[in-house]
Amino acid sequence: MKILAYRFSAFGDVAMTVPVITEFLQQNPEVELVMVSRQNFKDLFEGIPKLTFIGIDLDDYKGILGLRKLGKRLLKEFSPTYIADLHDVIRTKTLNLFFTKNGLQVFKINKGKKEKELLTDVWNLDKKKLLPTSERYAEVFRAMNFKLELSHQYLPKSVTKTGIGIAPFAQHKGKMLPLEKMLEVVRIVAKTHKIYFFGGGKHEVAILNDWQEKVPNTTNLAGTLSLKEELQKISALEVMISMDSANMHLASLVGTRCISIWGSTHPYAGFLGYGQLEKDTVQVNDLTCRPCSVFGDKECFRGDWACLEEIDIQEIINLI
Repeated sequence: MKILAYRFSAFGDVAMTVPVITEFLQQNPEVELVMVSRQNFKDLFEGIPKLTFIGIDLDDYKGILGLRKLGKRLLKEFSPTYIADLHDVIRTKTLNLFFTKNGLQVFKINKGKKEKELLTDVWNLDKKKLLPTSERYAEVFRAMNFKLELSHQYLPKSVTKTGIGIAPFAQHKGKMLPLEKMLEVVRIVAKTHKIYFFGGGKHEVAILNDWQEKVPNTTNLAGTLSLKEELQKISALEVMISMDSANMHLASLVGTRCISIWGSTHPYAGFLGYGQLEKDTVQVNDLTCRPCSVFGDKECFRGDWACLEEIDIQEIINLI
């Protein structure tokens, strides 16, 4: 029995598939799984028994003809029994159509778009927790009539843990604590703990290099590690401090506790790191406009970003 699954982006969402796929394969030993995603995500899936990772460059498979070419390649190489679409975007819908025409049954994720629209409606005061994204992935495999009970627990991968990781950046402003607030956290925590900075891109590296010079007992790792090396380092940390971003999910993959900071987004949308605890989240709870966004990519409804500006950094320090 062979399942072909795909999810191409974003980084954090792809990372969230890993514990689900791992537990699925553990509970269904008769199944092999082929995971197709971007080539640079390869290290996320390293060492999972009965999993074959196919990394691709999406530029090699542009448009309908390109995706048809990809579908032909995957069909020829793997002859899958079922298709698992863990993404459900135009690109994967096109692939789904190809496989359906070739007689394969396709199962796709239910993203819960209407539920998320209601959750992020600033006029909706009755906020309800939605199904975790990990369970949405699991539902795809359950629809194939496989058993899958998620543990919702991460497994520590490093015996010796020392130091604190800080990842102060996020893709969108609505998910990022103001840098001056995070720098103050760094100044306070570095007095008692060794701190390692994580980030990527020239701009982030430059900022974190400046922080390293300003604050003793800190080391900037941004731009110096491969993904595999970054995962190894995060696994050896006592705790990671992160936004609602990919680093939270990387911490889950390697069994490290994460204190996560949430602004315009909210754990209720289902994106809390696998196995991470709600008591380790830091957020402004009395803002009725939160959450106003699933991904943090919307402009502030109020115009003052109170969801981030009003966060008390002492809450972060107390959780450490």
